[in-house]
Amino acid sequence: MTVALNPMIPEPFRVQHIRRETHDTFTLELRPDNGRIDFPFAPGQFNMLYAHGIGEVPISISGDPGVPETLTHTLRSVGAVTGSLSGLKKGDRVGVRGPFGSTWPADASMGNDLIIIAGGIGLAPLRPLIYRMLQERDRYGRVAILYGTRSPNDILYRDELEAWRARFDLDVSITVDQALSGWRGSIGVVSTLIGRIHIESTRTVAFLCGPEVMMRFTAVELRKHDVPTDRIFLSMERNMKCGIGLCGHCQYGPAFVCKDGPVFPYGRIQSWLSRREV
Repeated sequence: MTVALNPMIPEPFRVQHIRRETHDTFTLELRPDNGRIDFPFAPGQFNMLYAHGIGEVPISISGDPGVPETLTHTLRSVGAVTGSLSGLKKGDRVGVRGPFGSTWPADASMGNDLIIIAGGIGLAPLRPLIYRMLQERDRYGRVAILYGTRSPNDILYRDELEAWRARFDLDVSITVDQALSGWRGSIGVVSTLIGRIHIESTRTVAFLCGPEVMMRFTAVELRKHDVPTDRIFLSMERNMKCGIGLCGHCQYGPAFVCKDGPVFPYGRIQSWLSRREV
């Protein structure tokens, strides 16, 4: 296996498949193009994806850590880089730096109940954790997956969500901010689903990813159910440029998101989440 020695130099990957998830969201499946045979990573880590001639963007890995020969990223087209990546076709090349960052504490959470809460595209960084948990389902207690989106048309990974909902060992709930004709599910923000599940605070670990305002209110709701701050974990993918803590763009209080995160225990960043302009 060939591995780049300089973390600032992108490695070449080729697009194997591109799948449209919603009107503005897509998934890239990549394979190494430089002699690598796989790309090991842990749930929660991210890569810097480079669109040739345009620039880089930090994106959490959204694939199965048990299948490291395929690198999967789900992105929303919101700027020049992601817009360029959305136009790629099979066989096109992408630059990849990584993996970087901290991870979801999947192993340390064994023996506990899990609450996995995602908002919008925040389901993508949590998907590797779900894959990891399902591979050793008997090592965890109750597992609830709570997912909220703007509308039914914005739901990610529909087939997988339906498969997870069909399992007897998972509690999967989906809510939308705005219902469309034919929607028969819940309506409201994702934090409203917390009161519908069984929570034993002393044996519960919660994982959150989504817009910062959603994570802030969701963490507050979990605290109302006495889930300890050191058992609530959030992914903060924001303002990252270099990926290794050199440029300072992602400084968040005393921490750097790229090297100290993106996964943080809530207790470590609780005071910063409520501060404006941080």
